[in-house]
Amino acid sequence: MRFLHSLLPSILLLGASVAEAATWGFDEAVISVTGKGGAGSAFKDKLSDHVPLAKPVTLGAADSLKIVLSATEDGKAKRPHQAFLLLRDQDTGLEATFPFSVKENGKGKVDFTQKDLPIQLLTSTQPLRATLLLASFGTAQGFSNHVFNLDVQIDSNVPLPKYEAPLRYGQREEINHIFKADPKSGPKIISMFFVLAVLATVPVLFGAWAYLGANLTHLSKAIGAAPISHSLFFGSILSMEGIFFLYYYNWTLFQTLPAAGVVGLVAFLSGSKALSEVQSRRLAGER
Repeated sequence: MRFLHSLLPSILLLGASVAEAATWGFDEAVISVTGKGGAGSAFKDKLSDHVPLAKPVTLGAADSLKIVLSATEDGKAKRPHQAFLLLRDQDTGLEATFPFSVKENGKGKVDFTQKDLPIQLLTSTQPLRATLLLASFGTAQGFSNHVFNLDVQIDSNVPLPKYEAPLRYGQREEINHIFKADPKSGPKIISMFFVLAVLATVPVLFGAWAYLGANLTHLSKAIGAAPISHSLFFGSILSMEGIFFLYYYNWTLFQTLPAAGVVGLVAFLSGSKALSEVQSRRLAGER
């Protein structure tokens, strides 16, 4: 029992020394506020790792705030895994973080202007609470202390940007799609153009027949020799024109293709028979 009582203070002292052995902190931290274009420094001071600045730091509409520091672990310069400046609205609790760009030797820098602040922080009625955060992997205790207050002075002559609520995923209102009806026919101007173009070929066709010596007196002989073939061939031509008209008026492509296939087959078979009859008369010397 006496041995345990004598050992207990040593264990507690050893645990306390281990807990205080490694902590993150910073040295040579300087905060500065410069005007537009970096012409002149409006404010410059050193930051302490345990006492915040006595007066708030003022950030004007055209000013730029910059913090330069050297991060340390257990008093030695080292690059932390995380280094942030956290600004907090003391009324609403809203926060915004600005990461430091830190080199391998622990030298870090962060700078921002009013344009980089969220609109919720720009409209704060109290100075923003600035906290410095340094931490990394391992057993070293992270650093998180209040270092200064930031008083954002907005320009009264410039209107504040409008706040747009972010898009949130969830149930939306039902959308009823209204589709336009399919067009039943083409434009009338184009249709009339092609109709006139087809009709214009009719007199040209009859003129060519007259010029080549078409003989209508053989019509009765041709029909008498092969009435079915000539009738079907001529009828299939008229039927094909009717199918094209129906397709233009209200038929679909799936209605047109089967009908056109049947009529085309009839025209092919009857046309071959009709042309054979014409050939027999030509070979007999009848023109």
